[in-house]
Amino acid sequence: MAKLTSDVTSLSGIPIEPVYTPAHTQGLELPAPGEFPYTRGIHRDMYRGRLWTMRQFSGFATPEETNRRYLYLLGQGQTGLSVAFDLPTLMGYDADHATSEGEVGKCGVSISSLEDMEILFSGIPLGDVTVSMTINSPAPILWAMYLAVGEKQGVDWSRMSGTLQNDILKEYIAQKEYIFPPRPSMRLVTDVIEYSTQRVPRFNPISISGYHIREAGSTAVQELAFTLRDGIEYVDWALERGLPVDSFAPRLSFFFNAHNDFFEEIAKYRAARKIWAELMRDRFGAQDEKSWKLRTHAQTAGCSLTWQQPQNNIVRTTLQALAAVLGGAQSLHTNSLDEAYALPSEHAVTIALRTQQVIAYESGVPDIPDPLGGSYFVESLTAEMEKRANDYIRRIDEMGGMIPAIERGYPQTEIANASYEYQHTIETGEQKIVGVNAFVEKNEPPIELLHIDESSQQHQLEKLKKLKARRSNEKVAASLDALKRAAEGRENTMPYILDAVRAYTTLGEICDAFRDVFGTYTETSVL
Repeated sequence: MAKLTSDVTSLSGIPIEPVYTPAHTQGLELPAPGEFPYTRGIHRDMYRGRLWTMRQFSGFATPEETNRRYLYLLGQGQTGLSVAFDLPTLMGYDADHATSEGEVGKCGVSISSLEDMEILFSGIPLGDVTVSMTINSPAPILWAMYLAVGEKQGVDWSRMSGTLQNDILKEYIAQKEYIFPPRPSMRLVTDVIEYSTQRVPRFNPISISGYHIREAGSTAVQELAFTLRDGIEYVDWALERGLPVDSFAPRLSFFFNAHNDFFEEIAKYRAARKIWAELMRDRFGAQDEKSWKLRTHAQTAGCSLTWQQPQNNIVRTTLQALAAVLGGAQSLHTNSLDEAYALPSEHAVTIALRTQQVIAYESGVPDIPDPLGGSYFVESLTAEMEKRANDYIRRIDEMGGMIPAIERGYPQTEIANASYEYQHTIETGEQKIVGVNAFVEKNEPPIELLHIDESSQQHQLEKLKKLKARRSNEKVAASLDALKRAAEGRENTMPYILDAVRAYTTLGEICDAFRDVFGTYTETSVL
């Protein structure tokens, strides 16, 4: 009989054999779910004990409008909030800054002050609802505003739980929403980790994000490797600060993409847990079992959504969400069908949430921990992804760590090359995208979109002007002077940021104080 051959590969370029047999898993250890190194899941009973958190990413226009969306989503059965901020907020500018014009509230909610954050969470008890915030360079400031809102609600910080993204390294690698140079930025990240460890013990001070690395065009292997190597860098900095590894490692969280290659995505999550568990135990000497367990949020792939035949995006999102669940994610956001056009409409975001609920309550998938465990194909693919990711990690170690690797443009170049190769396969037709280069339809009917008009910006400008007129500008000036002195020295900046926020110092004013001390960063072109 002729031997079967195939030139099929995964999206990461891993060769896929025509058939898999026990020989492909020979020598691989397959511990039960909940057992080190947690390849099959961090809990013995996984979703039988508790479903993943359903956390739809949402934010648009003004805090008032976004607050109404949050209350709607919670009423529809969402179990956690996830805040999307607009571009000026992400870049550390107030709504009234010249560079903010035309961008206020367009890609997320506009937050310039503690007053905005108070409105955003009005009627939402922060001691009972977990909140994730996708913010990086200004993360300490937005987190301080969130903690101050908790104070005003009378909620002890020990009861507040959620996740702050606070992952600046992936900004230099992929998303490019940085403000300050890498080293002072890493100091601010470490300030948050230290302060959270000491004062807000249930909050995850960082969500180490592969999502944006993948959205920038990386392969699944690159996403896995660069994300975990970023995690190593954060642990190194926290240890250098003097924090015992087991004091903070249990609160480190991760954030991965859920893309189209169904089995490769499942293998990615499984490999991530194994690599991280072994890194924490063997490289860092962590003793607490909680430090070994990689906990991850997942979001379906925004870059996979198409404006052509947008209803197909429901199917894509369903498959991606199912991969995340089969891969063992702890929380999940499902993208909406209209996101290739605009921010999600209420109708579209409801379908996205219902997608998770159908998987959770109708599919039977959550009934068995790691139901694909033992699959010849999945186990072999998991092992190959682990091997290739560890190769990347070793290369970056040899460069001296992630910051030197970023400064020489290594991860950026790897991602750019992968993105080019993938786009080339689409343009040649080798990679089929339904509705784009295959099964194309003409004269598609339009879909209902959410429109953000310029009244949102005007509302924010008027509100900010009134705030600056009635606050104590003497307290603002004093808080900024104290913050600058702390930034120039070696103190943890979080207490000074909190004092500034409580005085209603704005996001932009605090970021400007840091700009004065740290300067700003411009990426060096890599040829």
